[in-house]
Amino acid sequence: MVDKMDEEDICRLIESDEWMMKVLAAVKSLGLPDCWIGAGFVRNKVWDHLHGFEHRTPLSDIDVIYFDSGNKEESAENDLENRLQELFPGLPWSVTNQARMHMANGDEPYLSSTDALSRWPETATSVAVRLDEGNRIVFNAPNGISDLVNLKVCPTPAFRSKKDIYENRLKKKRWEDKWSRIEVFHF
Repeated sequence: MVDKMDEEDICRLIESDEWMMKVLAAVKSLGLPDCWIGAGFVRNKVWDHLHGFEHRTPLSDIDVIYFDSGNKEESAENDLENRLQELFPGLPWSVTNQARMHMANGDEPYLSSTDALSRWPETATSVAVRLDEGNRIVFNAPNGISDLVNLKVCPTPAFRSKKDIYENRLKKKRWEDKWSRIEVFHF
């Protein structure tokens, strides 16, 4: 199946979702450097749309990423999650500074949030959005959107050498139970 969705279509889909725009505005208000909301926030929206779902698939978390090499303390991330809870309570916020995440992932130091995003496990998940100065959606997909819009779950190039982690993640996520039309690729 080849869907004709492109990045502009995905941006319009998100812009038409009042809740998503409020989430993006809350994150933007923090003024974090190189800041994005990624993974399921975008992926679920696209997959729900392509499956014709009327209701949003619940998010296990809202992945907020930023890049600040000047403060790599995990406590700073906790403080930011608390601030987001105050701005938009009741959501499963997850804030991570990508300037330190290379250590947790066994990678070389990341150069930016986009560099880190390119090394996330699946191509369909290594996508992110943010609001620009004019409150327009900016889209970030360092591994492209082909797999996302074609409902394919494949490892990113960086994860092809991390077979066990990738396969364990697929078992845990069980995405095909939620979205029946996705195709999951294994090693």
